[in-house]
Amino acid sequence: MKKITFLFVIASIIVACGTPKTVQESKKVIKGYWALNEVTYSEEGNFLIQLLNDTSKECFEGSTWRFIPNNNTGLYTINGSDCPTGDRNFIFIIQEVDQTTGLYDFLLKPTNEKKKSDTNAGFRMHLTQLTSNKMKWEQTVSLEGKPFTIVMNFSKIEE
Repeated sequence: MKKITFLFVIASIIVACGTPKTVQESKKVIKGYWALNEVTYSEEGNFLIQLLNDTSKECFEGSTWRFIPNNNTGLYTINGSDCPTGDRNFIFIIQEVDQTTGLYDFLLKPTNEKKKSDTNAGFRMHLTQLTSNKMKWEQTVSLEGKPFTIVMNFSKIEE
């Protein structure tokens, strides 16, 4: 009887520590190529914001993104004129925040080509929408002591 109880406890721990099914499904949906169509802010006005410690909103709009969920890596390419063009590598993690609401956190950490980070800095965004052809991230930062939200809208690129 003790062996059965022990096996049940071990099995419960393994199931509890595994990746939630909704996160696994989200990884299937996010896999592939996406275009960052639009970046908006919660406040009106012109702001000089450097997204992901990289470049401006204008340079990010029109960028292409690739997500490879089997190893949690990806890259995005800035291709606008008057922008620092080229590929940027990253690693990412999708974390379920609340099963009842379906909200997720999306963690993105810029890396070099060998998947190593120079600064070990990352960015946490809320993955507020993920369908087979649309994705939305929201990142809340502080501006003059008040919450300021950056919204990034993506669309899936057919492969």
